[in-house]
Amino acid sequence: MANKKILVVDDDSTFCLMLQKFLSKSEYEVSTASNGARALQLVDYQPFDLILTDYRLPDTDGILLLDEILKRHKTIPVILMTGYGDIKLSVIAIKKGALDYITKPINPQELSELVKNAFQKHTPVSEEIKKPIAVYKNEFVSGISPAWKKIQEHIELIAPTNLSVIIEGDSGTGKEFIARKIHEFSHRSSKKFVAIDCGTLTGEIVNSELFGHVKGAFTGALTDKKGQFELANGGTVFLDEIGNLSYEIQIKLLRVLQERVIRRIGGEGEIKIDVRLIVATNENLISAISKGFFREDLYHRLNEFKITVSRLSQRKEDIPVFAQSFLAQANAELGKNVKYFDAAVMNQFLNYAWPGNLRELKNVVRKSVLLCKSEVITTDNIPSEIIHQVLVPTENTYTQDLKELSKNMEKDTIIQVLQQTKNNKSKAAIQLNIDRKTLYNKLKEYGLE
Repeated sequence: MANKKILVVDDDSTFCLMLQKFLSKSEYEVSTASNGARALQLVDYQPFDLILTDYRLPDTDGILLLDEILKRHKTIPVILMTGYGDIKLSVIAIKKGALDYITKPINPQELSELVKNAFQKHTPVSEEIKKPIAVYKNEFVSGISPAWKKIQEHIELIAPTNLSVIIEGDSGTGKEFIARKIHEFSHRSSKKFVAIDCGTLTGEIVNSELFGHVKGAFTGALTDKKGQFELANGGTVFLDEIGNLSYEIQIKLLRVLQERVIRRIGGEGEIKIDVRLIVATNENLISAISKGFFREDLYHRLNEFKITVSRLSQRKEDIPVFAQSFLAQANAELGKNVKYFDAAVMNQFLNYAWPGNLRELKNVVRKSVLLCKSEVITTDNIPSEIIHQVLVPTENTYTQDLKELSKNMEKDTIIQVLQQTKNNKSKAAIQLNIDRKTLYNKLKEYGLE
């Protein structure tokens, strides 16, 4: 049988370490948390058989934490620790559902007996959770950070309207997630949601993809084709990387928004359409306007409402939430039954910078699930860069030949330019003096897609 798992919640790191060492001697597996928020994160995403919590915590008190734990996990026994010996407080804790209480300074023998009794009276949580994990459903994941809660409020506020929305945020922060949620909460939810990555479309392709064409309009136009705006009639069109659209397409897009009509390439008649437009960008459109890359009139027409998404590293509270959701998704995709992340892995996740944001987290979780041979993901299963914070080397060694040296310099230059242009591939290609197709080939060659 696996060792019993205990969580100690106290903001005194020395006291936590003392309890950890003492309880580990009895072969208990002990994790620690310095505040209530961290304790709830750990409790939600891995099983504990017992919780020992101090009454006074930096962000809450032990009784409020007890209430929250029992709301979420009714079977976890909780023992309250207090340095005040307040009988009234202890009685309140017992009435609220605490298993027992103990006063500080802790008597080791008393604590040992209390822990043993707790395990005799309760079925261990770690045994109870050995049930098949819930089947993953492709549902929107809600974070718990203040920043994400603000986004949820904005979604609920804006969804029932027909206003156009700009979603700003770095690549991989979940902008399409948010756009889909706005659509699902709207009166258009029964109609199509069409997502288009403007960064992958060029020239006539983007024109045809958005607005359609008639047979013979250009070389290769062998039949009539409906564009995405026409196909999404009554629903929502989501344009990602809106800053990549050419000036010509921006003009057409402005006309769509103002007049609610489109015209296929080579076509003569106008087609009425009713779509809601949501766009996303990882660049500052105001700056793009000042540089002549983006039309100001189109910006103001799109900017009827704006949602800004912060980086994952700026809302660490959401990391366990999304990690667990991606775990369930990876289980479904890979036919696995991994249950949770151990405490060491979650600590690594919380301390990592996540430059690729949610997209990177999702990929890391999927790889970890694939490598995991048990029910628990450990540090042996996660990529080394998460543990060691590996950075891209900036210096070349003298042992490389000239060809290899040239490739490394080219790769580093592309990375630098992409960072400068905030991953805007059209602008990066211009700055590098190459066409977009060549840039995409280079990205593929160097594994930078």
